[in-house]
Amino acid sequence: MLLAVLLVLLVFGGNGYRYLGGAHSLDVTGHARMHGGVAKLPGSGWSHYGNDPGGHRFSAAAQITADNVHELVVAWQSSTGDMPSRAAVMGQSITEGTPILVDGRLIVCTPFNEVIALHPGSGQEQWRFDARINPGQQPANRFICRGVAHWRDHDSTAGCSSRILMGTNDGRLIAIDAQDGTACSEFGDGGQVVLDVGMELDWPGEFQITSPPVVVAGMVIVGSAIADNVRVTAPHGTVRAFDARTGQFRWGFDPIPRTAGNPEWRGAQPPTEGHANAWAPMSADPERGLLFVPTSSPSPDFFGGLRPGDNRHANSVVALDVQTGEVRWAYQIVHHDVWDYDLPAQPGLYSVWRDGRFHDVVAQVTKTGHVFVLDRDTGVPFLPVREMPVPASDIEGEVLSPTQPIPEAPPQLVPSRIDPDQAFGLTWLDKRACRQQIAGLRAEGLYTPPSLRGTLFHPFTGGGANWGGAAYDPRRNLLIVNMSNLAHVVQLLPGDAYESARAVFHDQDVEPMRGTPYADRRAVLVSPLRLPCNPPPWGIIAAVDLDSGDIVWRRTLGTTEDLAAIPLKVGTPTFGGPIATSGDVIFIASTMDYYLRALSTVTGVELWRGRLPTSGNATPMTYMFEGRQYVVIYAGGSSRTGVPLDDELIAFALAR
Repeated sequence: MLLAVLLVLLVFGGNGYRYLGGAHSLDVTGHARMHGGVAKLPGSGWSHYGNDPGGHRFSAAAQITADNVHELVVAWQSSTGDMPSRAAVMGQSITEGTPILVDGRLIVCTPFNEVIALHPGSGQEQWRFDARINPGQQPANRFICRGVAHWRDHDSTAGCSSRILMGTNDGRLIAIDAQDGTACSEFGDGGQVVLDVGMELDWPGEFQITSPPVVVAGMVIVGSAIADNVRVTAPHGTVRAFDARTGQFRWGFDPIPRTAGNPEWRGAQPPTEGHANAWAPMSADPERGLLFVPTSSPSPDFFGGLRPGDNRHANSVVALDVQTGEVRWAYQIVHHDVWDYDLPAQPGLYSVWRDGRFHDVVAQVTKTGHVFVLDRDTGVPFLPVREMPVPASDIEGEVLSPTQPIPEAPPQLVPSRIDPDQAFGLTWLDKRACRQQIAGLRAEGLYTPPSLRGTLFHPFTGGGANWGGAAYDPRRNLLIVNMSNLAHVVQLLPGDAYESARAVFHDQDVEPMRGTPYADRRAVLVSPLRLPCNPPPWGIIAAVDLDSGDIVWRRTLGTTEDLAAIPLKVGTPTFGGPIATSGDVIFIASTMDYYLRALSTVTGVELWRGRLPTSGNATPMTYMFEGRQYVVIYAGGSSRTGVPLDDELIAFALAR
């Protein structure tokens, strides 16, 4: 084993990144320039999930800079109490919450929908609200709460005029007084609205709300997370809007049309697929009166024979009128998805400087490793996109789109093809096993469809990008995004083989897809030593110029320090996203090693790292309080990746 480690050190000990199509270096410093104008910068607080309704994840705070970031120390540390109080169900949770700063309080939600207010300067708890969710619901997507929203009622000075809004794992929308953490009794029924999913659930955890609500135009709007690949007749993926004061239902948007003959979904009968829900964070443009919704794949993911056509508005960026829920425009990023390449992240609403003026755009990062940049008013690509031919299906009854939209710029940030002779392995035997696995799969590059033989999905269904999304530095036109680089094996199975397949593939995802002729199995492509079969790096972070589409720099992200005896710079899968600041510093955790990192916005070079008790699989945030800049990360580990669990919020600041 020592020999194997030495081999890896020799081959992959640096930051080199070899694409399958040619050599590229992660040490490229590239260019970065201030443009001739600067859009209005998000403030130095953090009042929304992404600091502003458009999800910049950028702060004007500049006390911490590239020159002094190495002086950061732990300013305070606060436990949510989940470890002792939720020990029995912690293994079903993932800590992904990002706090917001409201009325001089730091507000965060735990995976179990407790909302906690902390003093921004000390981390001392000021109040706590418990939504009292059912700990036995067995949520399909695990217990998750990524964040909360804030609404201020300017027409009232009574209680709850400043309120926190949260969706729950058991399908409720809750309003809480931001001053004392009590329920807002005039909202819905005693402070909550129970979402009507329209049918009986298979089990309590089939339907959840995991991402923060959006508050715009006096309304609070939520999406949903619904179990994939369980059944055809599943809950609808409706986006719902409610009055932010009363909780009264205003409108709903279902990405799937439920009428026969609708031109968006071909076929004589109404589509029977269950949902194309919006589980990722949404964004809003209050001035335009638009809500931007990233929709998912239609269920089930891996067989679409019952839903002919492109299946619009699934897998789309959809711009909705916030007053009515009507579609203003929509752009589909994957046609007739059978790869689970849903839109996993908040659409970014940015102003890009080009040709001497600003252009308002929507930037959508994707699981495929692409970035789509669209005009915000029309949905027309701002950076060029071409429809490119893709492989056809060999499954009876499955008719795929012959083409898929592929951006000409920026280029794909992670590779999508691996040939057998490019298999990775620590030893010759390990590499041979990977080579044989790849050679036995259907593997024709991006958008190779599922098959009975077994298909290589690269990137895997976790991305590329995922819910962590991107940050945008408006001073430099730079989009900062981290991505994973792994491959999946996905195989269709006869539907009646589901139970026996579960017994055989007990350590893999085996899903029934009831109502279709097939079940499926899905597993990360790994060697006998349980390492990825595709070459490192397995996690990257990159900066993209949204004017030109150029990749300015790209770096390996993460080491094996907390996974193996020797810290190898091969990258790890990443969960959680970056933030950027006016101090020319990017902050990101997200890796499987236990660090919050600070990187140079200009070059991507690591400037500092702060030790965490476990992995920080949440997106950090930063704020100014009493003249001091703090950076906060929720470090809770992940039951999905097997990283040790914890419940700590940790704030860093410059040493006094």
